Amino acid sequence: MITIYKTTEAGLMQIDEVINGCWVQVTNPTPDEIAKVQTLGVPQDFVMYALDLNERSRVEKSNGDTLIVVRIPYYQGETEDIPYSTIPLGIMLATDFVVTVSKLDCDLLRDAVAGRIRGLNTTKRNRFILHLFLSTASRYLNCLHEINRKVDALEDKLQRSTRNQEVLALLKYQKSLTYFTTALRSNELMMERLQRSQLFLMYPEDLDLLEDVLTENQQAIEMVNIAGTILSQMMDAFASIISNNLNIVMKFLASITIVLSLPTLVASLYGMNVDLPLGNNPMAFLFVLGISLLLSVVVAWVFARRDWL
Repeated sequence: MITIYKTTEAGLMQIDEVINGCWVQVTNPTPDEIAKVQTLGVPQDFVMYALDLNERSRVEKSNGDTLIVVRIPYYQGETEDIPYSTIPLGIMLATDFVVTVSKLDCDLLRDAVAGRIRGLNTTKRNRFILHLFLSTASRYLNCLHEINRKVDALEDKLQRSTRNQEVLALLKYQKSLTYFTTALRSNELMMERLQRSQLFLMYPEDLDLLEDVLTENQQAIEMVNIAGTILSQMMDAFASIISNNLNIVMKFLASITIVLSLPTLVASLYGMNVDLPLGNNPMAFLFVLGISLLLSVVVAWVFARRDWL
């Protein structure tokens, strides 16, 4: 799908044709749409690079054209093996406009279209890119807050759990944090290369904004690293808690088995076909029942005092 936007006095507006200072958004394009993008002067290789979900963050120049690939967070859903992953977003700098290419529709682009990214202006190409970078770093932090909230909910369940379901759920979020760490470090290297290039030297405001982007990205890296370390240690701790909870259940069942086996032992002895004390006494059943109950109560009391029951 190809959609064209331009910043006006009324905000970001959708237009029908490519003009100077516009933003061409390409999402999961068909072969015909890829050919149409090529007519705008965008090399086909650049488009295909951006559509590769395994593409790393980088900057590439070819015949005066510039491709910037940045990895952005993408929410796949709680049922997926990795709820939060990352996907590449390709940004191509044409002569008079900007083209973005992505394989999947994502929250970052929806926020940009909805006007939720402050300072986004399609007529200022370099600043447009920097605001996308800044929003990307903020999006990572928002996803991290969501992950921490869901991990806290799982933590409450794990304290009473004897199963592995909650630990496996934590493992999914640990995978997400690993993807985040890799993508953020890759983004950082790409942005540092941009900082060393001549792309953002024209306006001092762009350099200041790039510094803010690097600072925000570094903060996101540190926060993700801290969350990953805490989650890893938490998984080790709760694995021991689950094992301990299971041991408590097994201890309780073993104690109950011993207590219930005593009446069976007494009844078995008095069920033998031999002469036994009180064998001819009409109150023999009550005596046997009383002895069984007394033994069970005494053993249960001893187990309770030793915290075995």
